[in-house]
Amino acid sequence: MILSLFDQFMSPWHMGVPLLAISLVLPWILFPTPTLRWLNNRMLTFQSWFIARFTHQTFLPLNIDGHKWALLLASLMVFLITLNMLGLLPYTFTPTTQLSLNLGLAVPLWLATVVIGMRNQPTAALGHLLPEGTPTPLIPVLIIIETISLFIRPVALGVRLTANLTAGHLLIQLVSSAVFVLLPMMPTVAMLTAILLLMLTLLEVAVAMIQAYVFVLLLSLYLQENV
Repeated sequence: MILSLFDQFMSPWHMGVPLLAISLVLPWILFPTPTLRWLNNRMLTFQSWFIARFTHQTFLPLNIDGHKWALLLASLMVFLITLNMLGLLPYTFTPTTQLSLNLGLAVPLWLATVVIGMRNQPTAALGHLLPEGTPTPLIPVLIIIETISLFIRPVALGVRLTANLTAGHLLIQLVSSAVFVLLPMMPTVAMLTAILLLMLTLLEVAVAMIQAYVFVLLLSLYLQENV
């Protein structure tokens, strides 16, 4: 029995084993893998087309050095989409509703972009901390503000992904509970609420894909500043 609405976002355990680790490994089994056949099936063709279009659009403003991240960010995009949509299945768990997991993905990737910028072009990387044409009295204040905003970036990445998925799942939980309560008393209203629940589920599928894209897109923008 769920004592609180937020209990559904707790990381489940079974026989002392955290199921979060299993949920992170399971999506890779579901991905179609290339075969040695001359012709691919429709699923592999669609997967190749989707990854090619996503990579082209994401890395269009980046130079050649930034294209080295294409394999990593494309894999992260597909992985996040799978994890975000995993919780929409019955009796499953959404790993990306855990802030610790999202920060574990955001902090190392953000830090890698900062380290690359400091190593390859330290002057330009430090120049982002001070906008051009800043009045002299405001220089110390703006440097502090830009430094704080730089360190807030990974937190914003993780919190944005967690908050959007948590809000959507909570709304689905509330509407589905209303359907079960209204079904014996007002079947017509319950059916209308069930239609709303279906539309909300479709919206949550779109949110799961959009949030994964936004996560990777922001990382590419951070990378663009440092390469």
